[in-house]
Amino acid sequence: MKAFERLGIGILSISLLAFSFQTASAEPITVVSWGGSYGKAQDRALFTDASNHSGIAINRESGASMTKTCLQVQSGSVTWDLVVTGSGGAAAAAADGCLEKIDYSVVDVSDFYPGLYTDYCVGSDVFATVMAWNTDKYGEPGSPGAPSSWADFWDVKKFPGTRAYRANNVDGALEPALMADGVPPEKVYEVLATPEGKRRAINKIRELKPHIAVFWGSGAQQAQLMKDAEVDMSTGWNGRFDNAKKDGAKVGYTFNQALLDYDCFAMPKGAPNKEVAMRFLAEVSKPQYQANLPFYITYGPTNRKAYEMTKAPKELIESLPSHPKNVPLMLPVSLDWYAKHKNEALELYMELMSE
Repeated sequence: MKAFERLGIGILSISLLAFSFQTASAEPITVVSWGGSYGKAQDRALFTDASNHSGIAINRESGASMTKTCLQVQSGSVTWDLVVTGSGGAAAAAADGCLEKIDYSVVDVSDFYPGLYTDYCVGSDVFATVMAWNTDKYGEPGSPGAPSSWADFWDVKKFPGTRAYRANNVDGALEPALMADGVPPEKVYEVLATPEGKRRAINKIRELKPHIAVFWGSGAQQAQLMKDAEVDMSTGWNGRFDNAKKDGAKVGYTFNQALLDYDCFAMPKGAPNKEVAMRFLAEVSKPQYQANLPFYITYGPTNRKAYEMTKAPKELIESLPSHPKNVPLMLPVSLDWYAKHKNEALELYMELMSE
């Protein structure tokens, strides 16, 4: 019996050694995210440690885009293995047949919050699209007279000054316009599901366009605009503005009427290293990595165990968009709307951009 045990242990050891060698010696997978403080936060909290612990080497690239992902798939020249994207972008790309299904026999999401993963995307962090402003000009959040709603963002008489808004991507662009036009948050996607609702949102942005000094194209640009005081108000992502504030920017924002959303990992259809990339996705989704993310950018974990493991102070945890006191203030993004309507809405938005 002991001989069989020794034989079994020997075989197991050889198998593990072979597996480790195979993993460590495999071609690096290509993981594509964004740049700026978000990309640095992912590198520090997620990618470096997950790569070291799994033995899976990665090539990190910036410039993540579902449009580029779909172009690779349609051309038959896929070079990316995992792509970071917003949940709405993933929903639209999946509907267009551009993504692989996630293998949940490999990726464990049993401790994820409901709704933060789909058949085609695994949530990496929770963020909010907010309205931010120069606090020297309009006051600190919550102070008398400070902006507090999308109607205030559009009100250039009460809050004179320049604005910045999203360029060339409809994600998070139409919902604020409808709320500014008086549509209750709970009715926004119902209205946007109609042709009239989409045109109403576009026309509301057209109304503001003379006051939009910059259409931003990235999170890094949002932050820089506020750091340089190039604009007085901007839409954008809460974590980018928090990091800009750490760097000295006079910027504040509100979660009121913000869009509650999540970033996720998606895999292009035909990814060259599908099996290895799926194993890396399983590793990077573990709570010990997500628990470190708030130290580098104020985005919340998607894995509930990360909250139990994090050593972040209470004040930092309460500043995350996923904290229970903040969630009721916001409008959760509708993936169903993005899957069905994003392409049509984007055409209208791009027409507006070209005017």
